[in-house]
This record gives sequence, C-alpha cells and structure tokens, in this order.
Amino acid sequence: MPFEIIPAIDIRGGKCVRLMQGDYARETVYGDDPVEMAKRWAGEGAPRLHIVDLDGAREGSSANFEAIQNIVKAVQVPVQVGGGIRSFETLDALLDAGVQRCILGTVLAKNQSFAEEAFAIYADAVIAGIDARDGKVAVEGWQETSAVDAVRFASYMEELGAMRIIFTDIGRDGMLTGPNTGALISVCEAVSIPVIASGGVQNEADVIQLRAIEGIEGMISGKALYEGTTTLRAFLKAASE
Repeated sequence: MPFEIIPAIDIRGGKCVRLMQGDYARETVYGDDPVEMAKRWAGEGAPRLHIVDLDGAREGSSANFEAIQNIVKAVQVPVQVGGGIRSFETLDALLDAGVQRCILGTVLAKNQSFAEEAFAIYADAVIAGIDARDGKVAVEGWQETSAVDAVRFASYMEELGAMRIIFTDIGRDGMLTGPNTGALISVCEAVSIPVIASGGVQNEADVIQLRAIEGIEGMISGKALYEGTTTLRAFLKAASE
C-alpha cells in the first residue's frame, strides 16, 4: 500500500484555520471556504483529506456538519473526520453523509465501553485518534491532559478492537519542527495495526524519515502546506520514491 500524504483542513467558525500546539488562542486563518480548500488539495493529488471540526472537539458535539457534508459532496477522494464525535448518532450522521472514516478521540479515554462497541460495529470506518502531550493522552480538544500513558493507551485501543490509529504529538503540532519519531516508533512497536503520523511535519525529509518506520502507513500535514514550507506535489513525490 502506498504511503499516504493526507492534507488537513481544520474548521473553526466555518473557516480554515490552524492552531499552534492545539492552543485556540494561537489561531491563524488560512481561508474562508473549507470546500474550496478541499477542492484545492484534491485537485493537487491528495489521496485522502483529514477534516477536523475544532468547534466540535471543544464543545463535544459536531459543530460544522454542513461544511463537512459540502466537502464530501465536492471532492472525489475519501474523507476522514474528527472532532466532537462522541455518540452513535453523530457517527451515523457523518458516515451517512459520505465520510469514509470517523476519528474518535476524547470518548476513547472517557467511555471505553462506547469505544469497544464502536470498533465492533463500524470496524475500519472508525479510527482511534490518540493525541499526546508530553507522552500523556490529551482530551477535550486538547484542553485537558490526562495521566494516561499514550503508548500503553494505543496498545489498549488495539485490544478493544481499533483497526487504525492516528497519533498526534501536540507539542509538535503546527510548529514545523519535525515529527516525534521516538514516540511514533514506540507506538508502532506497541501495536500491530497501521498508524498515521501527525504533528510537526515540515518537509520531504520528514516523509522519508516516517516511511522508514515500520507500521506507519501515512502522515497528516497542515501547517507545512499552508505556510508553503513545501508543496503537496513535493510530499507526494517523496512518498512514492
């Protein structure tokens, strides 16, 4: 399976934004129309899009459903969505709207029985989103850090039935300082399911570094693409060489 480069579109208040280290007070707006941004990345060759409902992540319920629905209608590539998905109703609504994968985050740490049931029912249509700050699992739109070890949590999620993990290092997110390869290696060694890397990616060298880690099937990029430290085309080239 080819190594996937997945552009991120973070939506807050209906706009395309990026946060630094998950801090809602450190926001940069990159566009007023998430649909146009989705069409741009799909048109440049993205194999998949990663949509985050930042309002939903913070509020605990889907807040930008219409924008997500419009993105799915506008592009031909698969879409995965995270942020505020904490009920079967929200899961069903997003999947019925054409979303291919839904990412569970906070609910994994706070309601294990829900997580286990979701993995059993939806199989690979559900991803375990593990966001780590200083090695510990963060929840509630990254506003709270738990005492739970992120690597052990990843292993536990596989035990519960997760078929895929997105691992985000919050300290690297939006910082363009390179991915936390040490943490990613530890996660990949702890599980046998595919891992998608997120946080800190800056350039093509990072793609090569991530591809060398057994178990990582792709990476999510936001800030690097929006700030122009590289291009999606360059990322895709590095992923295919």
